[in-house]
Amino acid sequence: MGRAVIVMALLLMLAALSLVTARYQSRHLFIQNEQLRAQASELDVAWRQLQLDRAELSRNARVDRIAREQLQMIPISPSRTLYIRDENPSSTVGGN
Repeated sequence: MGRAVIVMALLLMLAALSLVTARYQSRHLFIQNEQLRAQASELDVAWRQLQLDRAELSRNARVDRIAREQLQMIPISPSRTLYIRDENPSSTVGGN
């Protein structure tokens, strides 16, 4: 009978240690999960901000203003357009 009590006491202690370990791991995983959720939320906010920045940077008015001011480009006009005509149409690419 004394041996059975000792075995039962050891099994009870192992079960208690197992329970403590499982609860600790559960808490640890919960904390890690919450941290990852917070990081995902931060990344989502950053992604949305990047999309807004991209939309702002690619606006036609901004591109046009930079082309005129920084690159000193001017709009094309028919008077400045030069057309090149091919006198020999058989020399075109893919022509037989």
